[in-house]
Amino acid sequence: MQDKLLTLENRQVIVTGAGQGIGRALATAIADLGGRVVAVDLNAEALAGLRAALGAERCVTLAGNVADPVLAQQAVDAGVAAFGGVNALVNNAGVTRTAMIDKMSAADWQQVIDVHLSGSFFFLQALGRHLLGRAKAGGDGAGSIVNISSDAGRRGTIGQINYGAAKAGVLGLTMCAAREWARYGIRVNTVGFGVVETPMTETIRGEKFRDTYLSQIPLGRWGEADEVARPVCFLLSDAASYVTGQHLSVNGGYTIGL
Repeated sequence: MQDKLLTLENRQVIVTGAGQGIGRALATAIADLGGRVVAVDLNAEALAGLRAALGAERCVTLAGNVADPVLAQQAVDAGVAAFGGVNALVNNAGVTRTAMIDKMSAADWQQVIDVHLSGSFFFLQALGRHLLGRAKAGGDGAGSIVNISSDAGRRGTIGQINYGAAKAGVLGLTMCAAREWARYGIRVNTVGFGVVETPMTETIRGEKFRDTYLSQIPLGRWGEADEVARPVCFLLSDAASYVTGQHLSVNGGYTIGL
């Protein structure tokens, strides 16, 4: 009976940043567990490859910038058209613009805030409106949202004040939404990843920083995309039906004691 809870057959999930890396692993894991995916990414070619891999019956795609609130509503609409509704979301899209505080441009600050914090809000808001509308019409308004945060938002990272501030904001966004929507059965949680082997972390994993970062990870290695996708699927599923407003760190022990 417990095994049957860890299924996503009853989930239609918007996944942002789904074209590569963690996002692609997330979309694949969701589909493998029976879920259906609305995959969102800037890269239309990557999305086409994902849809071909998952199958058109399991995946629809939408190309665009998550910082655009119109795109968020379009993603919900795409899920309704393809699957009859949407009841879950993973806010995963990300970007980094690294610079020391005194050297960071206004554009680099704003772009990271726009993608990570504003983008997460727009997609959360769009799905929430859809679910609340269903609930007020007498239907099932329950759902699950997982916002991807980061250790940078909890302990700080040199050269990434924009990223750390955005991810700390995502934690606050999550807690507020979890409190506001709990009565409707909408659960909202965060997962914070450590350094995962993806194109976005190539600089950190390079020779210059490798030993510094690895020495702070008790498990002594980088994470893999599949390893961080599985905990997200747990939070999306009914196996986590009594979990909301929480943060789960998936980082090899990097934040032990925090």
